Amino acid sequence: MTEKTTSRYKDALSDSESFKKLSIQISLNGLSFFVLDTISQKVVIDDCINFKTETTPYLLKKELKNLLEKHELTTFSFSTVTVIHKNDMFSLVPISLFEPDELPNYLKFNTKLLANDQISFDELKNHEIVSVYVPFTNINNFIFDLYGEFDYTHSSTTLLQSLFNQKIGSKTVCYAHVNKFNFELVVFKQKKLLLFNQFRYKTKEDFLYYILFTYEQLDLDVEHVKLKLFGTIEEDDPLFNICYQYIKKVSVFEPTHKLIDIETIRKHSIDLTILSSF
Repeated sequence: MTEKTTSRYKDALSDSESFKKLSIQISLNGLSFFVLDTISQKVVIDDCINFKTETTPYLLKKELKNLLEKHELTTFSFSTVTVIHKNDMFSLVPISLFEPDELPNYLKFNTKLLANDQISFDELKNHEIVSVYVPFTNINNFIFDLYGEFDYTHSSTTLLQSLFNQKIGSKTVCYAHVNKFNFELVVFKQKKLLLFNQFRYKTKEDFLYYILFTYEQLDLDVEHVKLKLFGTIEEDDPLFNICYQYIKKVSVFEPTHKLIDIETIRKHSIDLTILSSF
């Protein structure tokens, strides 16, 4: 970063600091953040790091510290700080079956829990869904020491909230949120959540297998049920091309936001679903 660029960022942050919101997404595969000016509803600073291989929570904290110091974000205060934890240590529970005292039982069948793991949960308001998850505790402690009180949530919550805010329609539709090493697959039927799952993949064939398997298990017609891909993917991507060979209605989808102009940040490296944290 040049001195001129740093100065521009500092000026953007210093101007009405109390109206700036910081959002950070954390995963073992990478980091991203953005600062939102709530008056202009524009993103004033953003950056991301994608790791070549999956890291550890300890090294993840060091990478986050370096990223925040690079942009001098440790020297500013924000009206709101939100941390989004992205991992596979989560489970969705219907609110009718949810009991706060039973959190470990919702995770023990698909997540290896340690004795000192903290378990949290988010409620998706108006949708009768609770996301139970294990956050990165060392990251939460680091952010608290840096900024004081802050909010945190799980990426499943922000992703679902982002999709619920879209015009889904009454027909069955399948969304695939694509990342470098994994993707979330979300299926809606008559505006109701039918499936949410996360898969790891290494090859484009792995990616296609999980999608076709889901179509088969849910009895979805590959000729009629739309597959909408978004995240780190474009129409000339190998993942898109292989899906197009087997599923008739495939498209790249860009989430919209009711307040923030997506066009102004399209060139930036932001996971658009984290905009739902605000």
